[in-house]
Amino acid sequence: MKTDVQLQQDVSAELKWEPSIHAEDIGVEVKDGVVTLAGHVPSYAEKRGAEMAAQRVAGVKALAVEMEITLPGPNKRTDADIARSAESVLEWLAPVAQDSVKVMVENGWITLSGEVDWEYKRQAAVNAVHYLMGVRGVTDNIALKEAVSQGSVKSDIEAALRRRAADDLQNIKVDVRGGDITLSGSVHSWSERDLARQAAWGTTGVRNVVDNLSIAY
Repeated sequence: MKTDVQLQQDVSAELKWEPSIHAEDIGVEVKDGVVTLAGHVPSYAEKRGAEMAAQRVAGVKALAVEMEITLPGPNKRTDADIARSAESVLEWLAPVAQDSVKVMVENGWITLSGEVDWEYKRQAAVNAVHYLMGVRGVTDNIALKEAVSQGSVKSDIEAALRRRAADDLQNIKVDVRGGDITLSGSVHSWSERDLARQAAWGTTGVRNVVDNLSIAY
């Protein structure tokens, strides 16, 4: 198991390795395996990038984010500017162009609502607005329309897990109640946890995924 000093060094190195992040503006502290990121970044996309980079490092038990988004003076934008940009990018985004996704902006924070018929469409909409200038955060309130499940939802998910994370299948439990899926058990890394979530979300008929997986190093 890594010491806090080793973990701090690894997270700092991962931030420096990630080209989309200005690592010199981000401080890293570690205590008992819990990583805290602090400092100032110029965009929400960079903040999310730093979070994801830290989560990639083996040994991170939990992540606390205390970074603030500070825009350079000339780049400040009103909520109306951000809302117009968000609506425009969603209008031109192929996966969600025909779906009903609504935008609300308050103090630079975007809230997306409405309905789409697949999880990948919801994720595409959320990811698209992350990169807009002036955005300080994104809340995803987009709902998934009910879809007809083709075959057994549980069987589909377990089959996907066998393809993607065969070594951990015996440690992952899948509970299905209608379109709601609960994943429990343990995996060995954040990436394996993400694979399990992706397998669940990629199954027809799934409306919600509750991730109760733990990471056992």
